[in-house]
Amino acid sequence: MHHFTALADVPDLGALLETAEAVSRHPHSTPALGRHKTLGLIFFNPSLRTRLSSQRAAHNLGLDVMVLNAGTEGWALEFGDGAIMDGDKAEHIKDAAAVMGRYCDILGVRTFPGLKDREADYQEEVLEAFKRYAGVPILSLESATRHPLQSLADLITIRMHTPVPKPKVVLTWAPHVRALPQAVPNSFAEWMNGAAAAGQVEFVITHPPGYELAPAFAGSAPIVYDQHKAFEGAHVIYAKNWSSYTDYGKILIQSREWMVTPDKMALTDQAKFMHCLPVRRNVVVADAVIDSPASIILDQAANRVVSCQAVLQHMLMG
Repeated sequence: MHHFTALADVPDLGALLETAEAVSRHPHSTPALGRHKTLGLIFFNPSLRTRLSSQRAAHNLGLDVMVLNAGTEGWALEFGDGAIMDGDKAEHIKDAAAVMGRYCDILGVRTFPGLKDREADYQEEVLEAFKRYAGVPILSLESATRHPLQSLADLITIRMHTPVPKPKVVLTWAPHVRALPQAVPNSFAEWMNGAAAAGQVEFVITHPPGYELAPAFAGSAPIVYDQHKAFEGAHVIYAKNWSSYTDYGKILIQSREWMVTPDKMALTDQAKFMHCLPVRRNVVVADAVIDSPASIILDQAANRVVSCQAVLQHMLMG
């Protein structure tokens, strides 16, 4: 595996999941795999789980790690081809990414969308620039449209916690106080649609009208606009807010009626509750759900180390 930015970058998902299972059991079994190699972590946006889990995974493999908060610690970067750089941008991404690639064997990049221009965000300008100019494998730590490390961790967690052979997995929109990207739900839908196509899960998306994901990500998953109906018989409830794709970046409703509550969880088949964190308690989900035995958010977060370490192992092995 060269880059890891989307599900399509994974040549053999079964092999990657086997590696993840081995990492989960024996995280320190390959301490020399990354010896004398360096992982650079470039953050254009804040991070907690991604930052810490990536460093922990790298250390388990013997990798050296360098971290740069590009938004505050580096020069302001220009991304436009042919730009006349007489403004506030001091360095072009062509030069910056190429230099980083000389210092590091793998570069992890985290960037968010602006939520102003859908076409620009979905072109993945920052991530694609690093892939074009760095000259080394690129690991997505979340981008404008996807969060594949999170999605792999989610898949690992679902496999750990669902005893039935084909669980019903529901991605539910939930309210939030501000507009959020579509990256996590896009990516989760992409990976779950892949699992559904392989006959491994039944995947359903539920949200209010106007919150449809991009067709490329929603795929063939059934869209249910009645949250209560969607929850019936579910084995996994994955809650996440996202802003509108069609009315791009906008909050269309603020209704708390879509919050995940004990009454809604009672409609499921003893479903597990998942959220990628951070979460707005008693807005997205009630305390009585997230603090209940049904909640597997901490295992989900812990599996961020597992997913990153499994991916890094495959990247290091080529």
